[in-house]
Amino acid sequence: MTAAVQAEPVVSTTYGAVRGRYEQGIAVFRGVPYAAPPFGPRRFRPPVPPETWDGVRDAGTFGPTPPKPPYSEAFEKYLSDPVVRGDDCLNLNVWTPEPGPGARLPVLVWLHGGALTRGSSAVPVYDGRSFARDGVVFVSANYRLGVEGYGLFPDAPANPGLRDQLAALQWVHESIAAFGGDPDRITLAGQSAGAISIGALIAAPQAQGLVRRAVLQSGPPEAFERAKVRRMVRRMATRLKIPATAAAFADVDRELLLRTQADVGRLSSPVLGGPSFGIVIDGDLVPRDPLEALVDGDAARGVDLMMGWTSDEYRLWLVPGGLLERVDHLGAVALAGAMARCHCGTEVPRGYRTLHTEAGTAEIVGQMVTDHLLRLPLHRLADSRPDSSYVYEFAWPSSLPDLGACHALELGFVFDTGDVPESRKLAGEGAPQELADAMHAAWVRFATVGDPGWERWDETHPVRIFDAGEPRTAHGPRDAELALWAADALRSRESALASAPAGGSPSRNMELRSVVRRLRLPGSVRRQ
Repeated sequence: MTAAVQAEPVVSTTYGAVRGRYEQGIAVFRGVPYAAPPFGPRRFRPPVPPETWDGVRDAGTFGPTPPKPPYSEAFEKYLSDPVVRGDDCLNLNVWTPEPGPGARLPVLVWLHGGALTRGSSAVPVYDGRSFARDGVVFVSANYRLGVEGYGLFPDAPANPGLRDQLAALQWVHESIAAFGGDPDRITLAGQSAGAISIGALIAAPQAQGLVRRAVLQSGPPEAFERAKVRRMVRRMATRLKIPATAAAFADVDRELLLRTQADVGRLSSPVLGGPSFGIVIDGDLVPRDPLEALVDGDAARGVDLMMGWTSDEYRLWLVPGGLLERVDHLGAVALAGAMARCHCGTEVPRGYRTLHTEAGTAEIVGQMVTDHLLRLPLHRLADSRPDSSYVYEFAWPSSLPDLGACHALELGFVFDTGDVPESRKLAGEGAPQELADAMHAAWVRFATVGDPGWERWDETHPVRIFDAGEPRTAHGPRDAELALWAADALRSRESALASAPAGGSPSRNMELRSVVRRLRLPGSVRRQ
């Protein structure tokens, strides 16, 4: 062996030894398998452990990424999604300042976003060096996507992609000490689909005790309607002229399957809705809706939470492809579609109009859908466990036209990777380094001591605002909008009770009235 090879870090895992690289003083291990390749007889099945290997396995480059369609041209302008071909796609990466047992450093495990259909741990924005530089062992993992990971079939278990994530988390719990991490101080963090996954994982019976802290960024705990996912699979089966079964899909060429998936799902989005893939209740790993399990159950009671969103989440969903202008042009039709999407009455959009008199239709629709899908459930979760919850909002607007503080913009600041071209695709030029310093430091503090640097959630609803200049805390900045939904739910429930047989309990109505009062609904809106 040469002196250079001898200087490279080597760590023994449960399945064999791996050799990483030193990069700027940080030991990096890439493409380490945590499960066997999910193809052949293992396709659409739960993950199984990888085969052990003799000698030392090279871990110098990213491993294969799971099969996924490319972003459309409109989205590729803003988002990067590298592809590494190969079957051994259930792999993870580790950045550590002190490889070897004994260091017992805090650990942050990252689950990427991408609507459960795209993304990977190889995205340059997700480089873990800055976390390791600041004393946190950082792990990022790949998991199955799209129909491979979240297709719903009568002849295969549901949620194999989520089961991949659980397998990666179990690998970390068992093996991270050898890389210098503390298995009793694991923070599970993710954005968008990654955050949705984390909501399901921390509520899962099989994951209890594996996580000390969790970060849910721009994604709430939720379970999709099984019919919605099944509709996506059936539409693909119709295009392919095959039965909607795992056995039939397993015989389809991967590239053809990806093209069909992309074609069937091309009109789906968080704002527009449509068939899509998602986590479903399966009676096993997801025995009930994750949000309900976390809000009123004992799941993850010992887990500290940090939750947040961006000010203009919807702009990443509407700006590419010109949807922003089209929604504005549709006017009342778009508002009616948003009401149907959010299952609300006319009083909700009227209330948003009153609160935001200068806003156009696209902004009203976008903020309504964002509040309904994201901010409301995260508020509910924080309200249910105030002693262990912290909430933030990322408000700095991109320098690129129309993006504002859009979905995923904050990632380059969290990872302190604003210097990579992939971060500038969303942020543009001139992103403030002091904002990256503040946001990254909050994540490091949370992973290290469980306190990101501002007050815990309470009845005043403190929200840390990350924008240009020093971060500040605002109290109840979204309360007026969110109270509209509580009032709408109260009206709907009272209407349902009025038309139902006598004997219904008024307890939920009293709870909703309390929410409306507490959330500072302006009088001009309350009277509508």
